[in-house]
Amino acid sequence: MANITLGGNPATTVGSLPKTGTKAPDFKLTNTDLADKSLKDYEGSRLVLNIFPSVDTGVCAQSIRTFNEKASNLDNTKVLCISKDLPFAMARFCGAEGLNNVENLSDYKNGKFGETYGVTIKDSAFESLHSRCVVVLDTDGTILHTEQVSEIGNEPNYDAALNALS
Repeated sequence: MANITLGGNPATTVGSLPKTGTKAPDFKLTNTDLADKSLKDYEGSRLVLNIFPSVDTGVCAQSIRTFNEKASNLDNTKVLCISKDLPFAMARFCGAEGLNNVENLSDYKNGKFGETYGVTIKDSAFESLHSRCVVVLDTDGTILHTEQVSEIGNEPNYDAALNALS
């Protein structure tokens, strides 16, 4: 369980992020075409999992924009933006913003990603949404870096995440 804050008010998650050096747990998420995607679909690529509460908040939107910009310079790396937003909202946002270097995936169907990765918020106004986190994976699915952002209203440490890939 992670102790985080939302606007300075205490909140907790259902668990902790998987440990660095371990294999990432598999997942089944929905892309903006409503197709199922799993970790296996990304074998051989380095991954940045940009996990957040909702694309309709300023900090979450900024994290997508920032990773979209930085991802265009990365070799063999995919940035997966993961939330419980409906795939339609995610597609609308990225389409309106012209963002095409990230892939949006939704955990709206059953929330199992949030449970498995320990990022589902247990309490607060954001109860049942995902906390703000970054998980970086090597080409074989090994976790290279994790960050649980302690205040949901803060952006992740982009440089730390991307430096884990070098």
